[in-house]
Amino acid sequence: MRVALVHDYLIQYGGAERVLEEFCSIFPNAPIYTLVYDAELTGYAFEGREIKTSFLQHFPFSAKLYKLFPIFMPVAIENFDFSKYDLIISSSSSYANGLLARGGGMHVSYCHSPMRYARSDYREIAGESMYPRFIRKLIPFFIPYIRLWDNNSSKRPDHYIANSNFVKNKIKKYYKQKSHIIYPPLNFDKFYITKPKDYFLLVGRMVPYKRFDLAIMAFNKLGLPLKVIGAGPEEKKLKKIAKNNVEFVGLTSEIDLVKHYANAQALIFPQEEDFGITALESMASGRPIIAYKAGGALESVDEGKTGVFFDKQNVETLIETVKKFQDMRFDPQYIRASVAKFDKLEFRKNIVDFINSKLEEDNKLILA
Repeated sequence: MRVALVHDYLIQYGGAERVLEEFCSIFPNAPIYTLVYDAELTGYAFEGREIKTSFLQHFPFSAKLYKLFPIFMPVAIENFDFSKYDLIISSSSSYANGLLARGGGMHVSYCHSPMRYARSDYREIAGESMYPRFIRKLIPFFIPYIRLWDNNSSKRPDHYIANSNFVKNKIKKYYKQKSHIIYPPLNFDKFYITKPKDYFLLVGRMVPYKRFDLAIMAFNKLGLPLKVIGAGPEEKKLKKIAKNNVEFVGLTSEIDLVKHYANAQALIFPQEEDFGITALESMASGRPIIAYKAGGALESVDEGKTGVFFDKQNVETLIETVKKFQDMRFDPQYIRASVAKFDKLEFRKNIVDFINSKLEEDNKLILA
């Protein structure tokens, strides 16, 4: 069976790219189609794979400035030719699910989220600092076109897989499509339990909707040590508001990241996330979560057993919850065991079973 994998853009290494890695494990000979690719920015995770990029790859500084070209992205994804493939699997939170299959191949979209900035203020998603002033003035004019294209192209996949129940509801609301839930993969065996140190942890891309500012301001007042791992357009702004108890670690190796999880008191999770792989990674290390009570965290965190929720996204409520957490006791072994079901091997099995069920319905060749 001829299989193609499609990903929006390969210019970072996060949860979506971990999903793509598992698709690569399931389909080792499948090429990857993506709008823009940078090997270094993805940590060389896809080195050795056949990667096919769009015409955007030839734009100057495309990997760093790709966000400046949204008006071209629908055309770029539609320009790929998938007519020779029997199965096309897209890993998408923006443009990949809008590909044109053209031939008789089945298109399965693994949806991390319907396109966020088509329905939210772009400043909440990416932050104004990502765009020059003249681009910011133009954005409101082309967002309606992007939204219309996204709505129309959402009908193209034959089947949707949602990465959480939260996203399943979004797909139903915005795309009017049914979807099947398969949670993202966790490299469970990579993480371990050890005696924690005194710091709390914040991990992820520094963009406004992640609400790192909320966590930093709360810990400024608490005076407790907080380590911040990651990078992004909000980094300078966040460093300006942080006090000396907040340490910016930057981007780390996978080995160091695992150590930071294992040694933390807890992971601070202040955002509404579609699912949240960092929460799983912390729990696989036996460390509890202090999470905003919304989004995908509701599907992975068990109140009082694997973490604690706060109901309002403000500094005062987070401070109260951290203080509450300090008087609670958690069982690291129980926390770790609670996320074993998200292991990557289970993910692979679920993906193959789902695709086979759809191929069988169409009387097509079943995957081995």
